[in-house]
Amino acid sequence: MTTSIRSANPATMAAPGGHYSHAVAGGGLVFVSGQLPIAPDGTKLNEAPFAEQARQVLDNVARALAAGGSSIEKLLQVRVYVTDIASWPEFNTIYAQWTGRARPARAVVPVPQLHYGFKIEVEAVGLA
Repeated sequence: MTTSIRSANPATMAAPGGHYSHAVAGGGLVFVSGQLPIAPDGTKLNEAPFAEQARQVLDNVARALAAGGSSIEKLLQVRVYVTDIASWPEFNTIYAQWTGRARPARAVVPVPQLHYGFKIEVEAVGLA
């Protein structure tokens, strides 16, 4: 069985910062690369409060999902990396508003640091 693989880097997002795509679709799935709090115009929100960073990251995930042919409602799994696990309750509230009725599998992983001093990074997998 041959499966096509399609990469997506939508114009509604800042260009990827390395040799990767924001989303890759194949085999009926859409894989979203780790998204950082970077605005569509390329502005890095590393000095912004956690909530603002979280909302931008989730907006980026939604844009990448859409570009790959998926959506929040089709999410299967989400991995969240935070530099301060004390941010978990605040993130959980923002995330619940963002996902609505969807309840994908999820992990929240505390890490010592993220690129550019960001406080959060999110990657995801959804159905195409």
